Amino acid sequence: MLHRRTERVAEGHNTQKICFFFNAQLHHVYHAMPLAVELSRDQRFAVNIVAMTDEHLALAREIAHRHGAVRIGFIRAGGPVLAAVTRVAGGATPPKLPALAAARSLLAGYDAIVVPERTSLLLRHAGLRRTTFIHTCHGAGDRAVGYDRRIRQFDFVLLAGEKQRRRMLDEGLIREGHYAVVGYGKFDLTEGRLPDRLFAQDRPIVLYNPHFSKRLSSWPSMGIDIIRQFAQDDRFNLIVAPHVRLFDNRRKRAAMERRLAEFAGNGHIHIDLGSAASVDMRYAKAASVYLGDVSSQVYEFVVRPRPCLFLDSHGAQWQGDPNYRHWNYGPVHQSADGIVDKVADAIATHDRYLPAQQEGIAETFDREDVPASVRAAEAVADFLSHRPSRASAPAPLVRKRPSKKPILAHE
Repeated sequence: MLHRRTERVAEGHNTQKICFFFNAQLHHVYHAMPLAVELSRDQRFAVNIVAMTDEHLALAREIAHRHGAVRIGFIRAGGPVLAAVTRVAGGATPPKLPALAAARSLLAGYDAIVVPERTSLLLRHAGLRRTTFIHTCHGAGDRAVGYDRRIRQFDFVLLAGEKQRRRMLDEGLIREGHYAVVGYGKFDLTEGRLPDRLFAQDRPIVLYNPHFSKRLSSWPSMGIDIIRQFAQDDRFNLIVAPHVRLFDNRRKRAAMERRLAEFAGNGHIHIDLGSAASVDMRYAKAASVYLGDVSSQVYEFVVRPRPCLFLDSHGAQWQGDPNYRHWNYGPVHQSADGIVDKVADAIATHDRYLPAQQEGIAETFDREDVPASVRAAEAVADFLSHRPSRASAPAPLVRKRPSKKPILAHE
């Protein structure tokens, strides 16, 4: 559970307005809400959650309530036009660029915007030049996408551990004074357990967690065959919980649910194509074995070391490649043939991979007695307190241009 600390009272400071903006899939909520809850206890800041869907707001409200947030506002952005665009696109969330356009005027009123993604940086080019942008990241994996060059455009970046710090410094993505290593805030959320009767019998649970990238994921070529093999072998219970982006299009999800209907009556197969349970770590906590490919969620699993095995569906030259470091945490297979036997073998040989898992976790997550969410809130509060709020900062000099209207300070 998030640490419940005493509210910090403003001492002559102008209140700064902070927006936590959710403009992507549901899993991003878990990567920013721990910080939002902690900052809500600091009266120097007014915290609002701005989201593009009711589902995001409902999840954020539930987290805030459960963890004792003090003062948080919740705002749904967008309108009928954006809702229509979303229906046509078929996604679970609105397309990002139209969503940014719809939210731009609202977001312009904040001193700081906290986001777990990078596309929202386009708001700088839409007039939000004086706004402070803070990045929480969303995961602590190894793939290059987690070290996006756009990260260098953020004013402040929160990092989970030494692995991220070292690699981002090496790649010139962060600079001293504009980042903090605070740990992994998502771990501070105490999410629900599996339903007692999710499976008819108590067997070891395998979590199959394929990634969404067509180029990297094991799902297109192996996914249904894997489920079918487990369905025909009763040694394990199987949870199938792909990365939430794999089926975040409503039409694609519905089509896949029809294809998977043959497994609906199987008592040791549970398939979740994108519910809140698929992103709140309950499956990773409950499973005995991790079966996947390149998802950063493997780190949420091996934080408590357990057997893993990985599927290489794309012929990667992965040895020594930092983007595949997690493939050192268990055996790697290029075929799903005999997958149930391969899972049993991964359990039997886990000890040989345990040192690599322990080393990887130590470098990935900076873990202290103080919760990560508290450390993050202190780092962000210190950074923002040394930057003038928009209410107290002097207005920029505006030069008049012939035949053009003046440029407003917030444009």
